[in-house]
Amino acid sequence: MGTSVELLNVIDVEATCWDGDPPPGQVNEIIEIGLTTVDLAAGERVGRNRVLVRPERSAVSPFCTELTGLTQAEVDTGVTFAEACRLLEVEHEAGVRPWASWGDYDRKQFARQCRDVRYPFGRRHWNAKLVFSQAHGLRKRPGMAQALKIAGLPLEGRHHRGEDDAWNIAALVLHLRARDAWPTTPTTPADAYR
Repeated sequence: MGTSVELLNVIDVEATCWDGDPPPGQVNEIIEIGLTTVDLAAGERVGRNRVLVRPERSAVSPFCTELTGLTQAEVDTGVTFAEACRLLEVEHEAGVRPWASWGDYDRKQFARQCRDVRYPFGRRHWNAKLVFSQAHGLRKRPGMAQALKIAGLPLEGRHHRGEDDAWNIAALVLHLRARDAWPTTPTTPADAYR
C-alpha cells in the first residue's frame, strides 16, 4: 500500500433512558458503543465493533430494553466506562482517527461522562446528520432511519442498537462521499471540546 488511507470511526452510543424523568439519583450513562470503521478512499466499511458498558449510576429500565433490546443482565457483562474509553483509544485509534456520529448527542454524552476519565477522541468530528441535511437541501434534520429512506438505503439490523446504528450511519457517510458531499473539514469546531 503506497497511498495513505484515511480511516474514519463512525460512533453510535446507546445510553440508559426512561419513559420520562430518570429515577432519583440516576443519570443517562452509555451502555453500548457501536463503532464502524470506514475507509473513505476505498469507499467501504472495513470494521464493525461493539463495546458493552456497565453503568455505574443507573439501571436499564424496561423502556430502555424495549427501545434498544439491551437488558441489565447483558450490560452487567460489559466493561467499565473508563475501560471502554481505553479500548477506543488503543484498539480503534480514537484519539488519532477522525470520527463521525449522527447529530451531536454522542459527542456530548462522551464529554459529560469524561469528567473523571480521559476523553478518548481527537478534535476532528463530523456531524453526519448536519452534512446529510445540507447535501440533500433539507430544512429539517432527519433521524437516521428517515435519512436511509431518503438515500434509498436499507436499514440493516435493529434501530437503536449501537452496533447496527453505527453500521447504518457509515452507509450514509459513504452515500455522501459518493456524492462528493462529505466535507474535508470537520463540522464541529475545535473550540467545542472541553
